[in-house]
Amino acid sequence: MANAVPDPSAVSIGLDTAAHVGISVSDLDRSVAFYRALTGLDPVVRDEGMHGAGFARSQGLLRTRLRYATFRLRNLGIDLIQFEEPAGVPAEVAANRPGSMHLCFEVDDLPAVYDRMQAAGLDFLGPAYTFTTQEVSPPDAAGTEVAYFNDPDGTNLEIIAPRGGFARPD
Repeated sequence: MANAVPDPSAVSIGLDTAAHVGISVSDLDRSVAFYRALTGLDPVVRDEGMHGAGFARSQGLLRTRLRYATFRLRNLGIDLIQFEEPAGVPAEVAANRPGSMHLCFEVDDLPAVYDRMQAAGLDFLGPAYTFTTQEVSPPDAAGTEVAYFNDPDGTNLEIIAPRGGFARPD
């Protein structure tokens, strides 16, 4: 069930800091291995569990039992969550499907990272791309390099080397 959009002139909730992103996975061990290879990090939490009626209700479910692992990047946590009960069905995700999300990793040298990822056997959805002034707004974002790929469950992922208007805020 989707929420209505609050009137911003009537309410300002003020959520301005992200703590983590949660990604539902079909096989926690496989996903941990993938994200460990991707980030070079070990999970700070590994193979922990959650269950119970109260937790299930907080998720909008009648019952639940899950396993999870957490990776801590410098600026964001990634929670990988395998629902064992009730087991989920794979989502049909794609960049253009409403409700789909993507997680973007910032890199300094996109061609080098892209080559390392390909050498490790990762497939990209298409070739790396550099934004041009004719195709991007703001125009000073031209030169930003991107490449898109999926995790083992199809979650959309991106690497980006920002330039100009996409530069990291100070």
